[in-house]
Amino acid sequence: MEKSTPTTLTEVIVLAGGLGTRLRSVVKDIPKPMADISGRPFLEYVFNYLQPQGIKRIILAVGYRYELIEEYFGTHYKGMEIVYAIENSPLGTGGAIRLALREATTENVGVLNGDTLFTADLQQLYAFHINKTANLSLAVCEMHNFDRYGTIELKEHEILAFREKKALEKGYINAGVYIMQQTFLEQAHLADKFSFEKEILEKYYQTNPDKMLAYLVSPSPYFIDIGIPTDYEKAQTELPALNFA
Repeated sequence: MEKSTPTTLTEVIVLAGGLGTRLRSVVKDIPKPMADISGRPFLEYVFNYLQPQGIKRIILAVGYRYELIEEYFGTHYKGMEIVYAIENSPLGTGGAIRLALREATTENVGVLNGDTLFTADLQQLYAFHINKTANLSLAVCEMHNFDRYGTIELKEHEILAFREKKALEKGYINAGVYIMQQTFLEQAHLADKFSFEKEILEKYYQTNPDKMLAYLVSPSPYFIDIGIPTDYEKAQTELPALNFA
């Protein structure tokens, strides 16, 4: 099928196959993106963020107990079509993205995590990606007083290095939001199961620095990762206050 190249971002992949291992003390036996946040699944807040961004089609990369997601959302939500790319066995983040990309109808697709929310302007990131003719563009934000995330060393839009996790007063982190050329991962010739972070992000920038670029979102918008119980609890009050419809 020939892929279209719209002038705005209309299609995204949302990674929603996580088991939520670190959340087992508070979230049991459901996909992590379905964790209850003040009476709604976290994924609903993600969708409510995407809809006013102009997204028309969501490809959900799902695996563990995906039926719970499908039962709740079905095939449409607030005018957005929902398509399911189902892993029969765990494929890692890279394998899950590659499987979902096969469902894409546009030449460039957004990719984001179903257990984090970063309220950046996706159309600005898309415009940057198209103007730079990048294969992969990642959103970067500045964070203060943290130790949970690795950091990225930048020179304007060029990625110089990925650094290991350590306690820092300030640094740039990968916000987990990307614009990706639809055929990008097919060119990598990797095994069915692989880590997007280790096998792609941490290698590709060294060999193709002009095709994998960073877009610093400034001022930094809201960011939360519900991967640990403390931030899951914080989300209970912070997410409803964002007033996503």
